[in-house]
Amino acid sequence: MKSQVLKNLIKESVREVIQEELKEILLEAVRAPKQVISSPTSPPMENKPISEDKRAAYANILGETAGQFTSQDVNQFNPQGIMPGGDLPQGNVGMDQIMGLLNPTK
Repeated sequence: MKSQVLKNLIKESVREVIQEELKEILLEAVRAPKQVISSPTSPPMENKPISEDKRAAYANILGETAGQFTSQDVNQFNPQGIMPGGDLPQGNVGMDQIMGLLNPTK
């Protein structure tokens, strides 16, 4: 018997064995009872008050800029051109209107 013929016989036998084993594994997996997989839950976050040391550290990092800027210093968003919403008219929406959209039951 030539070595190539023996090699082909071994390959074919190995393929058959692997296919049979895979069929058995798949059948076991299908017949096995389903397990419910749930995502792990993390403990709830605690609202701890910030210590004075942390406040001082943040104030030190921010330096003098911490008290200088307010919401009045921010430029108003004014979309121009062909971006979505660029053709909307100017206007202001009150927080009561926004809350009315978020809570339609009230």
